[in-house]
Amino acid sequence: MIQMRDVAIIGVGCTKFGELWNKSFRALGIEAGMKAMEDANLSGSEVDGIFIGNMSAGRFINQQHIDALIADYSGMATHHIPATRVEAGGASGGVAFRQAVMAVASGMNDVVLVGGAEKMTDLDDASINSVMDATADADWEAGMGVTFASLHAMIAQRMIHDGIATREEIASFAVNSHFHGALNPNAQFRKAVPIETVLKSGPVATPLGMFDCAPISDGAASLVLCPLEDAKKYTDSYVKVSAVTQASDTLALAQRPDITSYGATVAAAERAYKQVGITAADISVAEVHDVYTVAGIMALQDLGFYKRGEAGKA
Repeated sequence: MIQMRDVAIIGVGCTKFGELWNKSFRALGIEAGMKAMEDANLSGSEVDGIFIGNMSAGRFINQQHIDALIADYSGMATHHIPATRVEAGGASGGVAFRQAVMAVASGMNDVVLVGGAEKMTDLDDASINSVMDATADADWEAGMGVTFASLHAMIAQRMIHDGIATREEIASFAVNSHFHGALNPNAQFRKAVPIETVLKSGPVATPLGMFDCAPISDGAASLVLCPLEDAKKYTDSYVKVSAVTQASDTLALAQRPDITSYGATVAAAERAYKQVGITAADISVAEVHDVYTVAGIMALQDLGFYKRGEAGKA
């Protein structure tokens, strides 16, 4: 059996998020990376691997091969540092992180820069929505006129019908997210909103309104990883990576046995808890993906924090 090394996060960097008209994709990615390296107290010459998570730069900014682009404009192409682009829809940054952890854990790399970046606002609304819709099944969903928003609206309708969450409980997730966003200097919108605002916002796909949907945004975030045993050479403020798991499911919503639960989330969480020897009850802080409010409700249940039907009430 191969002996894997423990991995530590030794640096973090993040740009502001929003409609950043004055910043290019490459500028955002490099800004986040440079902040992470500065935080880790290292220079680019010590990095021996790069992983970039990005969903659709080819359509958003007409730029493919962004792994080489970032390596070039960060000055690492001079030493021919290997750069790899990872695409996994809205999970692109997370999967890039997992690939980076595996690279360090395996001994393939020693100091890895990993980031996620998107430049989404340069297109018109119809084009942006077309890109987002393509993350669903192109033949059986997007190609038939089903939008990404309407897929989540179907989930919301099913959850309401089955008594898993009320419309008000689903809307409360937006209230929670905006509350925390108001405290984050890098957030796109820094203003708390009452539940009445969410419920009365313009319709997008019944029953979801504008405040049930994550905004289109530009921005980037980055991390620096190294073996845990080397972390103190760079900083005293490091974090050990305990578990990084991944799972997949059917792409088309209609092929899933239950559209009110993400089976991949359930499986990935169970694997992570098993690796570390804990349960969901041991977790005290969680950040969950809520591209739509209903996805946040499902995440809280699929991760095991609440039983089915209790997340919305909480």
